[in-house]
Amino acid sequence: MHSYFFKNFIMAALLLLLSFIVFGASFLGLGRAYMQSERQENLETNVEEISQLATAYSRTGRLDDLSFRMVLSTLSKTSSSDYLICDLRGNIMSCSHEEFRCPQLGKTIDPSIMRHLSVNGSYSSLDTLGGIYSKPHYLAALPIFSPDGAVLAYVFAASDASNLINIWNTLYRIFFISTLIIMAITLIISFVSARNQSKPVNEIARASRRFAHGDFSVRVSGTDRPDEIGALATSFNQMAESLELADKRRSDFLANVSHELRTPMTSISGFADGILDGTIPPENQRQYLETISSETKRLNRLVRRLLDLSRMQSQSVEEIRKSSFDACELLVETLLVFEKRINDKKLDVNVEVPDDGIEVCGDRDSINQVIYNLLENALKFSPEGGELSLSVFKQNGKAYVSVKNNGETIPEGDIPLIFERFHKSDRSRALDRDGVGLGLYIVKTIIGSHGEDIAVTSRDGITEFVFSLTLKK
Repeated sequence: MHSYFFKNFIMAALLLLLSFIVFGASFLGLGRAYMQSERQENLETNVEEISQLATAYSRTGRLDDLSFRMVLSTLSKTSSSDYLICDLRGNIMSCSHEEFRCPQLGKTIDPSIMRHLSVNGSYSSLDTLGGIYSKPHYLAALPIFSPDGAVLAYVFAASDASNLINIWNTLYRIFFISTLIIMAITLIISFVSARNQSKPVNEIARASRRFAHGDFSVRVSGTDRPDEIGALATSFNQMAESLELADKRRSDFLANVSHELRTPMTSISGFADGILDGTIPPENQRQYLETISSETKRLNRLVRRLLDLSRMQSQSVEEIRKSSFDACELLVETLLVFEKRINDKKLDVNVEVPDDGIEVCGDRDSINQVIYNLLENALKFSPEGGELSLSVFKQNGKAYVSVKNNGETIPEGDIPLIFERFHKSDRSRALDRDGVGLGLYIVKTIIGSHGEDIAVTSRDGITEFVFSLTLKK
């Protein structure tokens, strides 16, 4: 993983440096070409002016006399260029040098340059003028005409190029040295960044391997980072917590199932053995056979409800909501099932439903199970002569079903746990010896499978369960 991040960072750094080098080299190259072109154009402008001046001067004087040389010297200072006057054969006869005798005087310009000048009428280049100069110079040349229009001589303008070349060579050296320094810094930063980026990812990889071996307690660092790696680390830790909780619930579920199965099976086995080996006398056998039958039915209810839970959890919300039914009608029908038990307890029942009913989306049989379980739970904990209130109403675009009874207040610490599998408070354990601890868990599972919510409140001896359903459009 570290190698992956390192390679990507190095690749990005090299691409950035390559772009920088190409841009910098192009900029320097264009700048140098522009400066050379500008220098050459200035030189050609100067030599054109000198050519015109020399042509005018030749009408009254000689091009090799001292006065014209003084003029050339003055112009040389203002333009930072040297000027040479040569005859048609290339022999230098005057120059702009301040000394009485200039070093180029008497030298002959390369014949190839003179032929090019005579054929093309002008000359421009960057060279030593056939060895006249020891260093490269920018050169420009034009003819000097006599009054009758014939070529009388040639004038050369020369500007030392060594300073400009040295400046650009220095710039090139600075550029490449800077590039090397930037490359070194970039590689260091890339290496450090790669390590920082890969550290939480490596931790996640190690944690994943521990997950594969069943250890869900491990967590990764880096959740305080503001980037995508921090978000990944946070999501991973949340996933780890969910997996750890799921694993704990699975373990608790297996432990609870084992306990719930063990109790009736122990009773069945013990009483059956007692009947078989004669420990239980014949006159008491019917009583214990009834106990065996009751425990067997309890086992059957437990298994059936576990299978129902598995079926409900495998269905999607969209699939469940395809059908619809009247919630008011279902509530009344379910209530009638408990008519005998209500009468036995002499409960005062209050039902509030709209006359025109309320159509809702969902699986009718599943919601029937919800209402049945809630009613059974309410009847179980209602005192004799108590009150039972049922209602269906609309609010904020939803339908709500309420089941309310009076009795003992549920302890505040038990309320978050009453929907857990096999959870029973001490109160329910005392009153409900036949339950399997799955009634409210089934309620929560069914409501959740419909994409809805259920809430419970218990204050001052009044306990109310309210769940929502989606209205049919």
